[in-house]
Amino acid sequence: MKVGFFDAHKFDKNVFEQVNKNYSFEFVYFDTTLDSRSSVLASGLDAVCCFVNDHLDRETLKILSETNVRIVALRCAGFNNIDLDAAKEFGIKIVRVPKYSPFAVAEHATALILCLNRKIHKAYNRVRDHNFSLDGLVGHDINGKTVGILGAGQIGSVFAKIMNGLGCEILVYDKYVNDELVSKYSCKYVKLDELFSKSDIISLHLPLNKDTVHVIDKDAIARMKNNVMLINTGRGGLVDSGALLWALKNEKIGHAGLDVYEEEEEVFFKDVSDYTLKDDCLARLLTFPNVIITSHQAFLTCEALENIAKTTMKSLDQFQKGESLNNEVTKSN
Repeated sequence: MKVGFFDAHKFDKNVFEQVNKNYSFEFVYFDTTLDSRSSVLASGLDAVCCFVNDHLDRETLKILSETNVRIVALRCAGFNNIDLDAAKEFGIKIVRVPKYSPFAVAEHATALILCLNRKIHKAYNRVRDHNFSLDGLVGHDINGKTVGILGAGQIGSVFAKIMNGLGCEILVYDKYVNDELVSKYSCKYVKLDELFSKSDIISLHLPLNKDTVHVIDKDAIARMKNNVMLINTGRGGLVDSGALLWALKNEKIGHAGLDVYEEEEEVFFKDVSDYTLKDDCLARLLTFPNVIITSHQAFLTCEALENIAKTTMKSLDQFQKGESLNNEVTKSN
């Protein structure tokens, strides 16, 4: 089977080549993202392997089907970038990696909280200039603070356990109640209004869909505590960037830690240091001393990358052998 990797990076190539020693796939790598314009590159391929910023809309899937691609393997859990109805119509199977390392993302969210609170990023830059002053570096104890978690799936649950270990009161918003989080980790399931009004820190771990787009908008922010800390390691579209910018400028939000951004595909995973940043909102966000932005790296651990590669390769092997696909994406997902 010949597999084309779109939006491929060095860390992808290294781990997939290693795991491929147990298989016999032929790999072709493309630096570009997959969309209707680049989909012609799939000519001669049996499968394509994609990531979060690839666009698998109807037109792209139609072109893939015309080139005889019959399976798309996602190197991620989310699938909001795929037209599932079109995939079904064109006979293209979609598989994903539903679980790679919830610890990686939850720990990154925790790192953003600790770094923002104790101003590690500012202290790091100061001491490199031989400035050892402590002025402006005062933080707060995380112990005893109220943490609101939107989405208590695998990642959100691990994050809740970490926050419990730090001595926080934990409020959770989710459709389903995890009894273990309630009984063992003292989590309280609440409605959004209560979570917004009581939380000192809010962390987002929701999937992106029509119900969650801009779940954090100007109205939601208005219901939050003053000086709240907002953390997003989920999907960029969960946060209305314009509303976030407004809240930071008006000192409603005290700190923001973002590993994702709703217009990230134009810059994330790329070196654009020699170019003018054309996204005015992102450029402004980068000027705030109380904002930390990382380029969608929360998943990026050795363990997660290995799990992604193993799960993806197993799915492709199942497809090649005509077996049922354990991680197939359907509308019911």
